[in-house]
Amino acid sequence: MQVTPRSRRLTRLNNWLFVVLLLGIVGLLAWLSARYNYQADWTAGARHSLSEASVKLLEQAKGPVTVTAFARDTRELRDHISDVIGRYQRYKADVALNFVNPDIDPARTQQMGVSADGEVVIEYGGRKELVEPFDLSEQNITNALQRLLRSGERWLVFLDGHGERRPHGEANRDLSLWVKQMEDKGFKARSVNLAENAAIPDNTAVLVISAPQVDVLPGEVKALQDYVARGGNLLWLGEPGPLRGLEPLARQLGVRFLPGIVVDLTTQLLGIQSAAIAAVTNYTPPHPVTKGFNLLTVFPLAAGLTVQAPQAWEGEGFLKTGENSWVETGKLSGKVQFDEKEDIRGPVTIGVSLTHDQDKAAQANKQQRVIVTGDGDFLSNQYLGNVGNLNLGMNIVNWLSEDERFLAIPAKAAPDTSLQLSRLQSGIIGFGFWIGVPVLLLAGGLTIWLRRRKR
Repeated sequence: MQVTPRSRRLTRLNNWLFVVLLLGIVGLLAWLSARYNYQADWTAGARHSLSEASVKLLEQAKGPVTVTAFARDTRELRDHISDVIGRYQRYKADVALNFVNPDIDPARTQQMGVSADGEVVIEYGGRKELVEPFDLSEQNITNALQRLLRSGERWLVFLDGHGERRPHGEANRDLSLWVKQMEDKGFKARSVNLAENAAIPDNTAVLVISAPQVDVLPGEVKALQDYVARGGNLLWLGEPGPLRGLEPLARQLGVRFLPGIVVDLTTQLLGIQSAAIAAVTNYTPPHPVTKGFNLLTVFPLAAGLTVQAPQAWEGEGFLKTGENSWVETGKLSGKVQFDEKEDIRGPVTIGVSLTHDQDKAAQANKQQRVIVTGDGDFLSNQYLGNVGNLNLGMNIVNWLSEDERFLAIPAKAAPDTSLQLSRLQSGIIGFGFWIGVPVLLLAGGLTIWLRRRKR
């Protein structure tokens, strides 16, 4: 190619055009990166992204959320807080994060009730919740938001005085683990002994009756019936065997406890040895409590139920065992087999719900809700951790208290982030790094050197 003045000018022009276009592209990319944001979380279980449950909760918050972090000017601490709160800001633009140095503004720190460096105050709708620095995780922040979103107080009141499961007891049969989860979601729990106080508190969101061991006195039963007649919401965690004086309440609700214990052969296929532990795997017909619910739930020593709703009520079974179950009326000893003459073939209903649309003028169109289960062990400390039992228990209370917007919002389970290696595996990896890799590098270097010498 012949070089001429014209070709030189064209070359310079091309070079200048290339520089201008390159700078323009770089500037455009910088502008786009500042205006638009895209992030991808490739970690196992999406550990650096909000769970679907938290995203749904943010959709319920219609107003701004203010987060104030009382943290000293420590980069690591503030970066951690910004990272956690930033996940919420990506889904809700009006989540504001402010930092306050407690050393510089001690008056505001004391006013907010802050006592530790890194403590976070979340404010919404004129209310506030504090999250401790060592609890700064998605689960605890979402729980705090749930408490802020609930309107008014929600009291779970437990019938007491007859050997019932204790809401704050630590024994295997007690309910403290479940109650603790509900308290984290904004509920408050207390017990009531009707022998000492004949009236059930008016601010009761849900009354819980859980497996009395001795007979409930007639006057106490009358108080329970009056509570239901007034429109109170009820969760009755029943058990196989005698109703301990609660027969009038069962007749009032139209619920009948079948004699015997539910036997379910499906659980043996799941590795559970006892056939007296029933399982629910299919949640049909659809019900608000189990909408979108796809977790296995287990019910040890459950009673079968039938429901014939009273007039003006609607009742249905929403927890049913599978085809390989029945109500065993004989003894659970030896090889248990279905007896066509004595037993009741499954599927067996072990959970029923009743609803009653009350007088619109008097009750502001409030719907009264009742759930009766043939088992209370599924919410006990011993069995709560089985697959979906905790989530089902949370959904039941949310539905009974008419907080459907919080249904199916379970706590996000953290995946296993640890790597467990055997001694042999650790030895192989150590040998590979200390000996194998250097030998390979040395062999590669020698190979290249020999090839160059032959040329």
